[in-house]
Amino acid sequence: MNPRHLSIRLLQVYIQVVRSGSISAAAQVLHLAQPTVSLQMKKLTDLVGDPLLEQRDGKTVTTDIGLDLYHAACDVITRLEDFDNELEAARGGETGHFSIGIVTTAKYVIPRILGAFSRQYPKIRTTLNIGNRAHVLHRFSRQEDDLYLFSHPPGGEGVQARRIIKNPLQLIAPPDHWATGLTGKGQAIPFEDIKNERFLIREPGSATRMMFEAWLSQNGQVLTDLMQIESNEAIRLGVASGLGLSVISEHTLQEGSGDCARLNVHGFPLESHWYLVQHGDRRLPYAAKKLSDFIDEKLQDCIRADWIP
Repeated sequence: MNPRHLSIRLLQVYIQVVRSGSISAAAQVLHLAQPTVSLQMKKLTDLVGDPLLEQRDGKTVTTDIGLDLYHAACDVITRLEDFDNELEAARGGETGHFSIGIVTTAKYVIPRILGAFSRQYPKIRTTLNIGNRAHVLHRFSRQEDDLYLFSHPPGGEGVQARRIIKNPLQLIAPPDHWATGLTGKGQAIPFEDIKNERFLIREPGSATRMMFEAWLSQNGQVLTDLMQIESNEAIRLGVASGLGLSVISEHTLQEGSGDCARLNVHGFPLESHWYLVQHGDRRLPYAAKKLSDFIDEKLQDCIRADWIP
């Protein structure tokens, strides 16, 4: 027998004939004419090359070969029904898998969202890829993930991005810095007074650095002492240890360790946001679409209300 000549409908008719005990009874259940069912059984018998049914005590029963085919047909139909159920669940966003690429600063907030999402949809599997902006941009260009979280999303006509979380950038100093006393008194500090101090900054391409440099340019400010560090945690600890000042995400300060003081400087904190980004010409998996909808509907249950735009 060549399985390629079999059809699902042929197997379904055969299963019903076996279960009904006669061709006429099966025809009634299937809402088909009896000659049609008889023709289907003849076609199936010819394909197998051996008798499948026989009459015994007035009933239509299977031969040994027919019983083996019945078991195989039931297995095929059951597997397809299971697949159909899984497909319906996936289309409803109840099951499935997706991946999301996020920049390093977002790792302080995205687990809260994914944790709540996972509790509501425990059968959805998520792969989380974390890196600096250059790394996540590379993944974006190769379409290696379904969704992305950027604080400075890539441009282009094929990019869909929407703001979902505020990401204010604070200017921080060591706790014993001279400017912390003025901040404690509610006194705003001109940036001119601190611009000649050492600033700890992220690597080129970092969204935080890009925004800070844009602010410096817009305000005609130039820094004279820079130290590049490719880690938010290292920058935060460096500032706490007296290594210099820095501009860093509020979320990094909220979740990390290290005693740093937020300075009250004119123009700060800088207004920034995280954007949920996807390729406009790529269909989202049902599970990823479910996360996108979850963020729209339940974000206020996952993070502070004042962080939602």
